[in-house]
Amino acid sequence: MNYFEKNKKNIIIGVIATLLIAALVALWLQKKVIHSNDDIVGLVYPSTLMVGDTLSFEDKTQFAKSKRWSFGDGGTSDKNSGIHFYNKPGYYQVTLIIDNKYSKSFPVMVRSREVAKPKDTAKIRTVIDAQSQAMVFENVQFRAVSEAKQFTWKFGETGNIDSKEKFATYSYKKPGDYVVTLFTDESIEPILHHIKILPGYDALQEDVTVEDAYAKMDNDFKYHLQQIANGSNFNTHYNFLLRKYLCNNENTVVKVNDSKVNNFYMYCAGLQFDKNNVIQTVKVNFDDAQSCVTKVDITQSK
Repeated sequence: MNYFEKNKKNIIIGVIATLLIAALVALWLQKKVIHSNDDIVGLVYPSTLMVGDTLSFEDKTQFAKSKRWSFGDGGTSDKNSGIHFYNKPGYYQVTLIIDNKYSKSFPVMVRSREVAKPKDTAKIRTVIDAQSQAMVFENVQFRAVSEAKQFTWKFGETGNIDSKEKFATYSYKKPGDYVVTLFTDESIEPILHHIKILPGYDALQEDVTVEDAYAKMDNDFKYHLQQIANGSNFNTHYNFLLRKYLCNNENTVVKVNDSKVNNFYMYCAGLQFDKNNVIQTVKVNFDDAQSCVTKVDITQSK
């Protein structure tokens, strides 16, 4: 009897054990060392914006040793998070490159700001470029489209002069209808702009039942999602829900029609592009401290 036949059983056991160890090592390497593009955790928002608006980006990839953002217009960044501005309208691919090996792209649509030009005039008349509706505590941007050199803004809430810049930002503290007044050195008459400031959801009164309180929050959440689906200002309603309910966590779980699961940012971005959705019901689920929504159950249809 030769050596192999004599030790056949032990040899087979040794081979099987070696194969198992090799498989476990390969699995460990796949989880700890080997990665793919799908492992990249990056955020770019909003996906649709106007020229000059703020594009925010953030990378949360755990295994990344190096990173580089390419914004499709020649601009780059190696920061974890930040902002970017586009000077020209168009369709851009924002690409996040991890360790010079893995990459993930995000489509961004930049639209132009169209300002009507007065006919038969040699000089452009000053125009206020700003949204006509916003929420309390939201940073509203006001742009003076003008050839003037001096600017004086009154945003209508304090009665005082609020800014002397061509490009100004203001946050309203109280809801209401306001008249924004802009004075320049090119015209005696001021330029006016009307803006409506909406309140956040009202603080719950002590005599409201727990069921009514949750129903009120569900309905408030539903209202702002429906506004996004209807094509209203994305940033206004998205940022309100993010700050008010989600504790600024864009990765909050959203479950649609008891099946499809997504994070909050990707759901709202899809809702913006896939219009005509009707939000039927919304149910928010809080953490143990009842301070942050951790999951949103949504029923919708077309």
